Amino acid sequence: MFRRLLLAAAVAFAPLPAMAQAKEVKLFNWSNYMPPDLLKRFEAETGIKVILDSYDSNESMLAKLQAGGSGYDIVVPTGPTLKNMVRDGMLLKIDAGKLSNFKNVGAPFDKPEFDPERAYSVPYMWGTTGLTYDTAVTGGKLEDSWKILFDPPASLVGKVGMLNAPGEAWNTAAHYLGIDRCTEKGEDAQKIYDLLAKQKPAVAIYSSNATADRVAAGEVAMQQMWNGAYRRAKVRKATLEWVYPKEGLDSWSDNFAVPKGAPNLENAKAFLNWMMDPKNIAEASNFLGYNNAIPASAPLLSDALRNEPAINTPADMLARLRPAMNCSTVTQDLRDKVWTRLRR
Repeated sequence: MFRRLLLAAAVAFAPLPAMAQAKEVKLFNWSNYMPPDLLKRFEAETGIKVILDSYDSNESMLAKLQAGGSGYDIVVPTGPTLKNMVRDGMLLKIDAGKLSNFKNVGAPFDKPEFDPERAYSVPYMWGTTGLTYDTAVTGGKLEDSWKILFDPPASLVGKVGMLNAPGEAWNTAAHYLGIDRCTEKGEDAQKIYDLLAKQKPAVAIYSSNATADRVAAGEVAMQQMWNGAYRRAKVRKATLEWVYPKEGLDSWSDNFAVPKGAPNLENAKAFLNWMMDPKNIAEASNFLGYNNAIPASAPLLSDALRNEPAINTPADMLARLRPAMNCSTVTQDLRDKVWTRLRR
């Protein structure tokens, strides 16, 4: 009898097996940045429920995590932000190279500067931050310069949309002014602020959410936006024009990573591995309008996506791309001060 009681007690107080937790994964992602049907298929194939929460900038994602927003299993930072998160000890090592589908990742995404061993991340989408406008409003094509955003023609005043992201505003202004994006000079920050402040009366909205919907609906006639969002808007509004500004524009890549304290690490790894399957990432690209890091997905991409110059940058425009950079804390402080002052 005594042995039976001991056995019962051992069973009662034994830790639950890992599988008892293998029912969900909580994804913290950019808004409108994951096909709903793809998540449903993942749930059907794996039995793991995806709980999705969203943000509109790297800064807001970091702010929530730093304020104690725990419980997320996956976040989706852009390259430089990911590098800072590694530096600050905010991410778990996942050794992506050991996941079975990592073999599908193509160069240069297999060894990026911000995570050369892919110890902390898995690639998702990549693209550019450029500019679109409605030729039906402007009466034709405009020059391929950031000038049309910062000093728009009369037909666009009050109809300009800007991303609600300090890094995007700062970098775009720096490109136009010919200033190093990573400048640490106060006088450069003042020039960037002056340009953004002069533009402000022409801006209808600062928002990174639903930019494709806003442009397609005609709520704005010009928008600083990501190229995949442009692609989704172009399907609905044929008069839109994409611009590769001659002064240069940012190119970037977004990545899946696992924050410290993630309660469902194995589920997160299962999701990341699943997303590196060519079929799955192709479905995401076709829905979102962005390119991805899996070469074997190319035959599965829609013809419209493969033939879209805003997505597949023409050879004569490649020199205008400026890969995302990781700037110093001095630069970041200047940028944040400019943004705070602008948005008061």
